Amino acid sequence: MPIIKLDAIDSTNTFLREMIGTQNVEDFTVVTTKYQAKGKGQMGSNWSSEASKNLMFSVFVDVSKFDLEYPFFISIATALALRQSLNSFLIPQIHIKWPNDILSQNKKICGVLIENVMKRGKINASIIGIGLNVNQNKFKGLPNASSLKSITGHIYDIDELLDSIISNIKFYVSKLKNRSLHELKEEYETYLFRKDKPSTFKDSEGNLFSGYIKSIKQSGDLQVLLEDNIIKSYALKDITLMY
Repeated sequence: MPIIKLDAIDSTNTFLREMIGTQNVEDFTVVTTKYQAKGKGQMGSNWSSEASKNLMFSVFVDVSKFDLEYPFFISIATALALRQSLNSFLIPQIHIKWPNDILSQNKKICGVLIENVMKRGKINASIIGIGLNVNQNKFKGLPNASSLKSITGHIYDIDELLDSIISNIKFYVSKLKNRSLHELKEEYETYLFRKDKPSTFKDSEGNLFSGYIKSIKQSGDLQVLLEDNIIKSYALKDITLMY
C-alpha cells in the first residue's frame, strides 16, 4: 500500500485525482499532508486545519472489479471504518451524522468527502478524503467542532491513527465486495446520530421542521418520520440535520 507523505498541498483529493489522470494508481494508495491549503468538505464547504496537528489524507479505492450498484455504500464503509478505529482508541460517544460526519460527544471531529471516478457510465474508483481533528484545540467560528485531544486530554500519534483507519477501510470495503449490504446498512443505522429521537431539520429553502430519523435507503436517502405517521425520503441536497 503506497503512502505518499507531503508537507503541504492544496487538496489531497485533487492530488490523487491528477495522479489517476497520468498513471496507474495502486488500490488503497494514500496521500497524506501536514497542511492542506484548500481542503474541501461536503456541498463545497472548506475544511480548515492547523499544520501538523490533524490527520488529512485521501485514499484511492478501486471498485472496478465488483458491481457497485449503490455508491452510497462507499460512504457507509468509510464511516464505519472511522467509527471502528476511533472506538479502538477509546474515543467516547461516537456517532455517524448523516451522511458521514463523525461525532464524539455530539461534536464534529471528522469530515469525509468522497469523489467518484466514472468510466463508461459506471463508477470505476472512489477517492475518499478524510479530515480528522486530532491534536488541535481551538476551532474559531466552529462551535460544533472538536478534536480527539479536546475530548480526552491526550495527544495522539497521527501515523498510528492513519494506519488503523486504512486497515479498517480495507476491512469494510472487503465486506462491500462480498455483497454484505444488509449487514453494512444495519451497522451504519445502529450508530446513526439522533436515530429515533425528535430532531430538527432545515430544508433547501431554509425552513425548519421536526421529525424522527428512522433509517436510510440503499441510495443513501434519509427516511424521516413526520407528522401524521408519514415517512418521507430526503436526498443530501434536500435537508440538513441540525445539531
